[in-house]
Amino acid sequence: MMLRALYSTAFTLAQPLLHARLAWRARRQPEYREHVGERWGHYPDHHAQIGERPLLWLHAVSVGETRAAAPLVDALLAAHPQHALLLTHMTPTGRATGAELVARHPGRIVQAYLPYDLPGACARFFAHFQPERGLIMETEIWPNLCAAAAARGVPLALVNARLSARSATGYARIRGLIEPALASLSVIAAQTEADAERLRALGARRVVVCGNIKFDVTPAPDKLALGAAWKTGFVSADGATRPVLLAASTRDGEEALLLDALSGWLAGVNASGSAADATANSATNEADAAPPLLLLVPRHPQRFDEVAALVAERGLSLARRSSFAGAVALPPGTQVLLGDSMGEMAAYYATADLALIGGSLLPFGAQNLIEAAACGCPTLVGPHSFNFAQATADAIAAGAARRVADAADAANTARALLADEKALALMRECALAFSRAHRGATARTLAAVFAD
Repeated sequence: MMLRALYSTAFTLAQPLLHARLAWRARRQPEYREHVGERWGHYPDHHAQIGERPLLWLHAVSVGETRAAAPLVDALLAAHPQHALLLTHMTPTGRATGAELVARHPGRIVQAYLPYDLPGACARFFAHFQPERGLIMETEIWPNLCAAAAARGVPLALVNARLSARSATGYARIRGLIEPALASLSVIAAQTEADAERLRALGARRVVVCGNIKFDVTPAPDKLALGAAWKTGFVSADGATRPVLLAASTRDGEEALLLDALSGWLAGVNASGSAADATANSATNEADAAPPLLLLVPRHPQRFDEVAALVAERGLSLARRSSFAGAVALPPGTQVLLGDSMGEMAAYYATADLALIGGSLLPFGAQNLIEAAACGCPTLVGPHSFNFAQATADAIAAGAARRVADAADAANTARALLADEKALALMRECALAFSRAHRGATARTLAAVFAD
């Protein structure tokens, strides 16, 4: 209690910094100016959207967690037809992604921002919405939020829970805060046994291993069809379909490394370093792939213009997804397509012959490769995959992914694989098999959460 009181005091004193941080982020992403009051627990009436239905509550902090939550949202609403769902987020992009779920379940979902972890804000949140039960996706462990739920008798579960060794070390330094929060949870549905062990070591009590819900996400058919349509428009000067190398959800610093490693190849320089026409290149050297189209998709939308500038600095021809309505018809000679859109990652994976998973070249811990596997897209993963260690290891073991050491190794491996259709075809088959083999976590999670 003393530690949480000190934490709350520090958080309260930091409120001017919270306002400043929102204002700073709003300079690049104006959506941060919207619904500001909700971040301090002040909410408009929500009954016009869902009527007087009792509420279940699911928190998905940003885009990745919201996409992963889709099968859980569907299952919760199907299993509890008299209830509505409160879907909370912390980022505008997460909220925008959640709007797709709202449209899929009209009159059943209301969205809001989860408040900052201040005692008063948390109290206002529970007083306003009065949820019967709460589910928090993945790694959001907030001491005051957990205490407020416990004080009001609201069962709170951590689902699809993951905890890397690095994060566990960090939490161990503030164990006095984290242990009571974890102990207050009704259940923790962990992705893997390793996650479960690390959570138990920090004081979690009821922990069960349910698998990763992200395997239950089904790519939207319209997005897969869109990706297939794009592919027909990615052709070289001689009319041949161009190979597509996707850099998916890249993080700050990675795009420069990739562009430096790939620029020569994209410009038609063969493996020996001499300039060559792409067609002649592939005809004279079967081990060297023709220059691909680099499909570059940054993780954060506020960085789209910054990444476009990096491409221009290297003298590469750039097209932007936002410049096209519907399917993309590329201008002749385009070397890089910037994926500056939201909600189309499945389409990007569907059009790609090979993808490099962002966040793995530099120590960000990698983004999730499960969506790529569900789309049948082979993947390369850099040395840093601690956020999805088990899924990455399993994908590599299944033949759906390959590990690369750095950007140069990624470029060389991509060059070899894109010249070897048999190898790519086998990786595609392995990716789909890997995805199918790990499904079922949603049902196991709901069984654990509602066991009481």
